[in-house]
Amino acid sequence: MASHLQNRSKKSQLRTLTTIPPSNIDFSSNAYLSLSSIPSLLADYHRLLENHASLGSGGSRLLDGNSTFAETLESDIATFHNAPAGLLFNSGFDANVGLVSTLPQRGDVVVYDELVHASAHDGMRLSRASRRIPFKHNCVQALDGVLASIGEDVSVFVLVEGVYSMDGDIAPLRDVVACVKKRLKGNGYIIVDEAHSTGVYGKQGGGLVCELGLEDEVFARLHTFGKAMSSFGGKSIIRQEGAANFIAIVLCSSITREYLINYARTLIYTTALPFSCLASISVSYQYLQSGFIDERLTHLWSLVRHTHTLLMSLSSTALTIRVNKEPKSPIIPVFTSEPRSLAKFCQKRGFTVRPIVAPTVPKGSERVSK
Repeated sequence: MASHLQNRSKKSQLRTLTTIPPSNIDFSSNAYLSLSSIPSLLADYHRLLENHASLGSGGSRLLDGNSTFAETLESDIATFHNAPAGLLFNSGFDANVGLVSTLPQRGDVVVYDELVHASAHDGMRLSRASRRIPFKHNCVQALDGVLASIGEDVSVFVLVEGVYSMDGDIAPLRDVVACVKKRLKGNGYIIVDEAHSTGVYGKQGGGLVCELGLEDEVFARLHTFGKAMSSFGGKSIIRQEGAANFIAIVLCSSITREYLINYARTLIYTTALPFSCLASISVSYQYLQSGFIDERLTHLWSLVRHTHTLLMSLSSTALTIRVNKEPKSPIIPVFTSEPRSLAKFCQKRGFTVRPIVAPTVPKGSERVSK
């Protein structure tokens, strides 16, 4: 272990845990809408806690950990996103692994964008799929070529993300759907990870699938609540209760939900979420539905454009950094050959940005983000 760590350190790839000074301006958080700073939302959350006697869940969902509150919450979230059903998982990682490892059967094929999340790769490795085939990032022509080589007589699961967490670009989802329908004739099943598009795209923050009206064309969607929703995680409204993860929900058909309950090991063999976590999700969704979210979304996109304009101006005079021409999301990577030095420089001046290096991103595309 020491040898491996030493080798990683020599390559400037060693990961370490750090803390953020409370006085810093945070450009690294995924809490795009800063919902955790809204006093009325915090008050609603604490009111729910006060009316609930227990903090723990008592066991797994299949034993003592299920509740009417959890099932109602799943149903309400599914309705909000125009989906037939939903199933909560303790984290986005658990949801991706559970979904991708469970659904493909022997003989099935998984086709995935080369930049999908690490959890999808772990799910694929655990699945019974006969083949796992990547295609060039966001390239529908490459996807079409892969699908054409497979044929129509097998089931194919196609994995993409709404917003990609490292580059901040969005999937050409309409074209992906059209390509899958053309090539697979009913045997294609699209799974969209909406972790970074939840709360940012679509009416009331419903996500990219909802914004494009593709709810009936997508087999399953994954939404997490620790990013724009601020329900669980680094900028969580329940951070004082010790939250340390990102709750997620898989939106799918009723039969898919039942199948996951029976076969997804990341759901079956883990303790259910405590009420405090469920309550935080509930109040966040109530806020989305209240109509107040529109003003925050407008403000968010004005900040995105302003930040990007400043960075473009800077990159035109500083040859050591580069930004993409047009921001597609609140994720704005600043490409540099010296990400650790740049991050440290900013942190010393009160701006929290993080270095992103290989193997998290391909070598040669190092950056600071977000």
